[in-house]
Amino acid sequence: MAARPRPGDNGAVNTSRPAWVIDVAIAVAATVASVAAAIAPTRHSGPVYAIAGPHGGILIQPPAPSGWLLLAIALTTAPLAFRRRYPATAFAVIFAAVLAAHNHVTTITFGAVILAAYSAVLYSRFRWAALLAVGAGAVIATAGFPDTTPPVPARFTALLVLAPVAAIAIVMRGWRQRAGDSAERLLRAEAEHEAQTRRAVEAERARIAGELHDVVTHNVSVMVVQAGAARKVLAISPGDAEEALLAVEASGRTAMAELRSLLGLLSPAADGAGDEALRPQPGLEELHALIGRVSAAGLPVEFRVSGVPRPLPPGAGLTAYRVVQEALTNVLRHAGQARAAVCLDWGAELVITVSDDGTGASGGPLGRGLLGLRERLSIYGGEIDAGSRPAGGWQLRAVMPLEHAP
Repeated sequence: MAARPRPGDNGAVNTSRPAWVIDVAIAVAATVASVAAAIAPTRHSGPVYAIAGPHGGILIQPPAPSGWLLLAIALTTAPLAFRRRYPATAFAVIFAAVLAAHNHVTTITFGAVILAAYSAVLYSRFRWAALLAVGAGAVIATAGFPDTTPPVPARFTALLVLAPVAAIAIVMRGWRQRAGDSAERLLRAEAEHEAQTRRAVEAERARIAGELHDVVTHNVSVMVVQAGAARKVLAISPGDAEEALLAVEASGRTAMAELRSLLGLLSPAADGAGDEALRPQPGLEELHALIGRVSAAGLPVEFRVSGVPRPLPPGAGLTAYRVVQEALTNVLRHAGQARAAVCLDWGAELVITVSDDGTGASGGPLGRGLLGLRERLSIYGGEIDAGSRPAGGWQLRAVMPLEHAP
């Protein structure tokens, strides 16, 4: 179905050239037919007799219509050429012309009035004013000129009744179809929105689970190792036990601080309350503190840096920190008595290598933590690989292209 033309800045409706050509053709054909129908009786080939008295008849020739009457008859159809550009004006001119030439109303004139009224309601920028004008015109024509309707043969009565009914049915069918299509599009949009919301919620849950895993697993693992060491030396070396318990306390405080930071991001307090409990997420500058805690837990760690370090965006720095944290946590949990080495190689890309010489499998198949690291690194175009070393032990290697870091 064609879209309704839009009114221009001057109040006229902007129509395409083909539509205007069609309107002009309809107006010219209707005007020629209307004027011809008015002139035709004056050119009747046979005489017309009127009885004037008892002595016979008088020959009468029908008078030709005046110029003003022909102009009015022409104006009952000619404005159809502008029924889209100036719909209200076209209807007003046609209706006034019909009232002026009401004695010469034909089927063509009747159709022109209906088409002009339809165009005024459909195309006018002032739709309610057009509706009011059409209604007022109908009342005026009905009250003042009861003979404006052209005579129609009885055989066409059924056609004149059924045609409008069919037209109304077609319009209602189209409206119902458009309403159904709109409802279906709305349902599809709602379903798509719900699906996107579910995906976003699932992604956020996975991110939160990864953060909680990184924070809790590492610090709790350190606390477990330190608490076990304190228990073993408590009777024979209270000083070492106290040192181990202090390390447990420090790890617990670190875990609580990171958990408060994470929970604060999930549910920030109103009006900025509690902001002092939040602290920035860790980055590579926190590696020395991380390695210190791990070393205090009983895992000797060698830390090496090659190349020229450069600052990273917070997200990339947090990802690199989590890679080292997860790798050292796995060494603590699975490698047994071992030594670990952390190496950062700065170049066109940052290569993080964490290895150990333990006897256990400190990585195994990619678990939740390593899968989370793989997802984190993929954001920055990086990748991760973990496996056993030929000389024994385990190695995790992560590569993060620095030019892809946002």
